[in-house]
Formats: sequence, C-alpha cells, structure tokens
Amino acid sequence: MRRFAQSAAPPSVPPPSSTSPAFAALTPRALLLAVLAMGAVVLLSNVLVQFPINDWLTWGAFSYPVAFLVSNLINRRFGPRAARRVAWCGFALAVLLSIWIATPRIAAASCTAFIAAQLLDITVFDRLRRGHWWRAPIVATTCSATLDTTIFWSIAFAGSALPWVSWAAGDLAVKLGIGVFLLAPFRALLWRTAPPAAADAAATRAPQR
Repeated sequence: MRRFAQSAAPPSVPPPSSTSPAFAALTPRALLLAVLAMGAVVLLSNVLVQFPINDWLTWGAFSYPVAFLVSNLINRRFGPRAARRVAWCGFALAVLLSIWIATPRIAAASCTAFIAAQLLDITVFDRLRRGHWWRAPIVATTCSATLDTTIFWSIAFAGSALPWVSWAAGDLAVKLGIGVFLLAPFRALLWRTAPPAAADAAATRAPQR
C-alpha cells in the first residue's frame, strides 16, 4: 500500500482556460481618426460651454458626450490599451486647442476633466465588457460623465458669481440623457466594425448561469 501510494501520480489539473477577448490591432488610420474626433469634441465643447442657454444649461453639454462614444468604440474594438493611447493623444491635442480658444481657467478645467474622465471610462468599460453589450457603455458613461462634470465646473467656475452649480446639474443631466441616446449608434457601429466572430462572442456574450 505504501509503495502504491508513493508511485501513484497525482491527478493532473487542466490549466484554466483563457477568456481574454482578442482585440484588433490599432491602425494608424484608426488612431488618427479617433484623436481628431476627440480634438473636435473638445474644441467644440470649450467654445459652446461659454454660451449658456439658461440658468441650467449651456450648449457644451450637447457635444461632449460624443467623446465617450469614441472612447467606448475604441475600447470595444481595439482594447483598453489602445483606448488609453487614444485618450492621451487626445489629451495632448485638447491642451493645444484649449490654450488657443479658451480662457486659461477653462482650458485647465477642460484638460483635467477630459483625461480623468477618459481613463475612468476606459477602466469601467473594460471591467464590464463581458456582460450585456449595453451595460459597459452606459455604466462607464455614467461614471465618467459624473466625474467630468464635477471636475470641470469646480475648476472652471467655482467662486464666480455665475450659476455654475445649476449649470453643472443641467450639464450632467443632458450628458446622461445623450449617453442613453448614443447606445443606438454605439450598437450600429459595433456591428459594422466588429472583430472576428469568435473574438466578438468572447468579448460581448453575457456569461451563462
């Protein structure tokens, strides 16, 4: 019995299967288009935020959520590393554009809020990518829009006589509403630029219970 116990080999344990989704390589063209889209959104938003509609809203709230759509599409197709690369390149472009077209305070607020919100959006999206297709973009956009609004309005207008608190509340409400609206183009563009079927299934299929 002792000899048998010593000679018996322990049962082999199969290595855990990898469930990491496969991502497409970020091409120079995709990088350029994404960065230009980010820069255009920041440029337009920094101009529009200086034009209030009323005591609850400025025009900038309607353009900025597109930045989260771009980030989420890059994250889904090319992965979080590529999305962070786009975010930092977009940040560099945002700094140049903000210094050119905005006041120093708005430029500082815009750039700080942009990179903080983008990095949060990428992290949250990546954590939730294996759930239902709509969960990652809506939760990531909600978290990042809240952070972006808090940072931007606090730095740009805190201490001023302007109704910046109500502007911030209206800004966030519009961003969240547009975030829900942008789920439709997100899904449509996801189908159009989807990776190979096996990788896409691994990245987007909800876990079975």
